[in-house]
Amino acid sequence: MPSKDRKKQADAIMRFAEESGVAGNYLFETTFERYQVQLKILDELEKALGEEGMLVSKEYVKGRKNLYANPAVTEFNRTTDSANKTASTLMKIIRSFAVEDNGEADDDPLMSIIGGDENDEQ
Repeated sequence: MPSKDRKKQADAIMRFAEESGVAGNYLFETTFERYQVQLKILDELEKALGEEGMLVSKEYVKGRKNLYANPAVTEFNRTTDSANKTASTLMKIIRSFAVEDNGEADDDPLMSIIGGDENDEQ
């Protein structure tokens, strides 16, 4: 996905988080940042695969070459799996910590701190 489209998507997620009341939530913020980093890593791995191809050769003693799967394939798959799990976690955070329809957050002090309510800080 081009970075311009990704920026629009990130902005849309942030607007949704703000509307849901979780934009200041520590768990949301750190998870969202992590997700954006994972997407950048995926961009770089995809670029490397495009440039190097799916197979790489290793040259051994006496000049013999063997073909192997590009290690970027494995890393791409791992990072994709991790990014998908992070996206799922983001959705759970938004659903779990969203401000109730009455506009009030949970009265639990820990939940208030996690939710970003600065008034509950010591």
